[in-house]
Amino acid sequence: MQPSQPIGIFDSGVGGLTVANAIRQILPDEQMIYFGDTFHLPYGDKSADSVKFYSTRISEYLLSLNCKLILIACNTASALAWEAVSETVRGKSLAMNVIDPVIDEVAGNTKIKRIGVIGTKGTINSGTYKLKLIQKNNRLDVRSLATPLLVPMIEEGFIFDDISNAIIRNYLSREELQGIDTLILGCTHYPIIKQQIARFFDFRVQIVDSAVIVAKRLRKLLRENNLLNKDSENPVHQFLVSDYTEYFEIIARMFFEGDIRLQKIDLWSHS
Repeated sequence: MQPSQPIGIFDSGVGGLTVANAIRQILPDEQMIYFGDTFHLPYGDKSADSVKFYSTRISEYLLSLNCKLILIACNTASALAWEAVSETVRGKSLAMNVIDPVIDEVAGNTKIKRIGVIGTKGTINSGTYKLKLIQKNNRLDVRSLATPLLVPMIEEGFIFDDISNAIIRNYLSREELQGIDTLILGCTHYPIIKQQIARFFDFRVQIVDSAVIVAKRLRKLLRENNLLNKDSENPVHQFLVSDYTEYFEIIARMFFEGDIRLQKIDLWSHS
């Protein structure tokens, strides 16, 4: 592997763009190839076998594009398909998920006592966050809540309005999240509504957004493997989708300031 090779990133939709944006800011010389599997969105209500199948197929495709690292920028796929993706890329590229860096960051913070985790049904039902957090720090009181309407709400563009505020208020006022001091946004879509979530708690609850945490861990991993790209000037990123949606392009342009080229790729018709 060479430092000049791109980083491959995938998610079910626009959520992983929050991570890609953080990577662009922290590692401005790295070229990214982003795959949004919008055809199968959302992953959160799919079976574990389906998520593993989609994730390994996308990883194989990103490997064919010569990516030096595959980042699962989706919490559901990180929870359900991490071992499958790791096996797929072993010996060919590096691999990362978006859950483990957050676990390490949170579990080592002695100020955190009662922590909430919100995510898709797939992520929450897997129990991955709760299990790994308590393995690292058995003094933590971990409260989990599935919030399945948030991803389709965001993908449909219902943000910063009465509809999204009502849905957010309904979820965050549930008994499971009462008395928490910290909230993990266990889905890469959720940072898009981070301010609305923080406002619900009157900014008194620490909101853990995985994007910057993951980007810093990625930088560390590349550095340790002598794969940091230091020579690129204004790298051209690729944005691939399995089904074109207007909102994906709107969000991508918001994060990447209009500098995007959206390309539809069919990985499924011949599967």
